[in-house]
Amino acid sequence: MEREVRWERMFPDELEAAFAAAPVLYMPYGLCEPHGPQNTLGLDALKAHAICCRAAREGGGIVAPPDYWHIHEVGHYAAWARREVGEVARTWLTAVPPWIHFKNVCYHVRAAEALGFRAVILFTGHYGPNWEDLKTLVGLLQPRVRARLHGLPDFEANVRGFDADGKSAGDHAGRVETSLLWAVEPACVDPGRLPPLPLDPPGETGRHFAMGRDAHQARRQIGERMVDDEVAFLTAKAAELLAAYEAAPPAAGPGYRTFEDVERFWVETVAPRLGAFKSMNGYAEITDEVAAIPDDSVWKATASGPLRT
Repeated sequence: MEREVRWERMFPDELEAAFAAAPVLYMPYGLCEPHGPQNTLGLDALKAHAICCRAAREGGGIVAPPDYWHIHEVGHYAAWARREVGEVARTWLTAVPPWIHFKNVCYHVRAAEALGFRAVILFTGHYGPNWEDLKTLVGLLQPRVRARLHGLPDFEANVRGFDADGKSAGDHAGRVETSLLWAVEPACVDPGRLPPLPLDPPGETGRHFAMGRDAHQARRQIGERMVDDEVAFLTAKAAELLAAYEAAPPAAGPGYRTFEDVERFWVETVAPRLGAFKSMNGYAEITDEVAAIPDDSVWKATASGPLRT
């Protein structure tokens, strides 16, 4: 029987024992969004959560409940969705704007800090530039907390990629993501739902619910090898963060343990920079791609608007 590492499924004594052995917290992020007809909608968070659980079982640590509410429908995300998903009656997205997602992340880190974790890995399975903003946010948070933080997208941990070339590490609902989900949640991939080849007309991926053009090349065995690579990367990173903490235990910081601390940090540090976050591209300052979304598109309503913090 596998050792339980999922915070929400652990008894208090199990949590205390796991914390004493390795005070590492994994925080998986993703959302429900179109991933082709062959994958379930929760692919991003499902793969991130499963990979974090594998890492915690192999290297120690605890896995926070996955957060399925992530960035979409704003700015270039809306333009991408119009192109890749198409005009559908129901998008089945669990989307929130950047200022909601990243503020929630700030509260998640507060919880880790209040509990005394020494290493925190924030691991997102959702792509687009949000992962770059996650790294920016982690950089802003680090001086406020004692725990050593690291944020990354899962493809950064997929060091050899699909072709073992170090380059084919990420896609959207193509051979990489489909193979990864197939490896960790086989019931959530059904290759029998793939549309027949050839995919005509070329370039119209929106006809297949944002499916990657090379999804037919997905292989569960390659997915298992990529998962192994990601787990090895994460366990090594967790050990590195713990070693850094032990080598130079941080002094008491400026305080980041209360809700008021989070709100102050957000207003003083994050909000003034939010407009420059890459996931805001095309929202407050409308790009040509976003402006081209027609008024009758299902992607128009939330694509742009005033910056809110």
